[in-house]
Amino acid sequence: MKPFRVTLALSLAAVAPLPAQSPAPIRVPYTIDTLPNGLTLIVHEDHSVPVVTAYTWFHVGSADEEPGRTGFAHLFEHLMFMGSQHAPYPQFDRLLEAAGASNNGSTNNDRTNYYEQGPVSALPLMLWLDADRMGWLLPTMDSAKVDLQRDVVKNERRQGVENQPYGLVEDILPGMLYPPGHPYSWTVIGSMKDLSAASLEDVKNFFRKYYAPNNAVIVVAGDVKAAEVKALVWKYFADIPRGPAITRPAVQPVTLARDTVHVAEDRVQVPRLHYSWHTPKLGTADDAALDLVAYILTGARTSRLTRKLVYELQIATDTDAFQASKRLASDFSVTATARPGHALPELQRVIDAELARLAEEGPSARELDQAKNTTEAQFLSLLESTNRKANQINSYYYQSGNPDGFQADLDRYRAVTADDIRRVVRSYLLAPKAVLSVVPLGKPELAVRGRVTP
Repeated sequence: MKPFRVTLALSLAAVAPLPAQSPAPIRVPYTIDTLPNGLTLIVHEDHSVPVVTAYTWFHVGSADEEPGRTGFAHLFEHLMFMGSQHAPYPQFDRLLEAAGASNNGSTNNDRTNYYEQGPVSALPLMLWLDADRMGWLLPTMDSAKVDLQRDVVKNERRQGVENQPYGLVEDILPGMLYPPGHPYSWTVIGSMKDLSAASLEDVKNFFRKYYAPNNAVIVVAGDVKAAEVKALVWKYFADIPRGPAITRPAVQPVTLARDTVHVAEDRVQVPRLHYSWHTPKLGTADDAALDLVAYILTGARTSRLTRKLVYELQIATDTDAFQASKRLASDFSVTATARPGHALPELQRVIDAELARLAEEGPSARELDQAKNTTEAQFLSLLESTNRKANQINSYYYQSGNPDGFQADLDRYRAVTADDIRRVVRSYLLAPKAVLSVVPLGKPELAVRGRVTP
């Protein structure tokens, strides 16, 4: 991206321009060590504020599940907070809160992460708690805990998918884009049937395979000294045995031969249109260009689809576009919700025309600069907190093996040209896609034509 331009209004009659200077490269220094059991430790010293983050990534997500046993990765995210042998429930949260620290976790297709952040004095506690649940969780795991968190996850699914307006899209779209059995063909939260089928032994086997130190990376970032952190990690984690070697089958690229069109009826008041395409995986040059395409389409009030659909024609209440970047493959989505009295084919015609125009003409210089500058500002905000830096360091390490991928990542965006935008739109967004219409119950006539799912 281009560096920020800041204009100062000065009352002086004339000010000599400063010579142009290239911004200094971003460097996020680190040390990296691997314990004999395979656990990787990355330490980034940041002495600007006396706080610290311990961020653990387990390289397991919903893509590592098996058909018929979906939802395990997310279920385990919950179980990891249910207490371990030396810190029974609810001591994990209580001890951290007493030390002034906070914690959380999340799951996606490719990984499950956990973090603690707080004052530097809390770091030994953070690492001890993380070590106890990595090494001594199973002795406390029982059917009661699994059943309790299974019900919690089921309730999350009810709230976020089944009883959420348009929530059924989360279940339908993955299967439209990916063939059965593909690691991305099911939703992260899993199905009710699979969650119900999960046994205590299934859960324990999942833990033994994926929650071993050789499948984990801990990033500690903050006001610390690398040698002292390394000593703590060796103290708490070195006795945890290595788990089995994990081999993942090669996944072949997926393409759609033609548009896949589907209609779903839902308890909604107005229809919504979803487009989704296959796009290149996380970290590639075209992945960055498609991020900028998303901004050009819907990232601001003046962006193409937002301006046209919402403000000029006033046939939609909202629009959104995003590049969902993932490790094996990505997908690009455009959504638009119709205003009352309007049908989705109206929105479809405008979206198709705007995509064709962008593929033909490319963005204006102003559009591209705005997309780059906004994306760069958001990117640089990653450097403002130890928590966000630690998470990004983990992401870069999993993606490329280089924990300090910040400058290379930023350079991807800075290098994008108007010709690149035109090319990626033509190559990916004019290609066959998944087209999903969600319409009010009993009103399939509002949809783009396709099969109806009640």
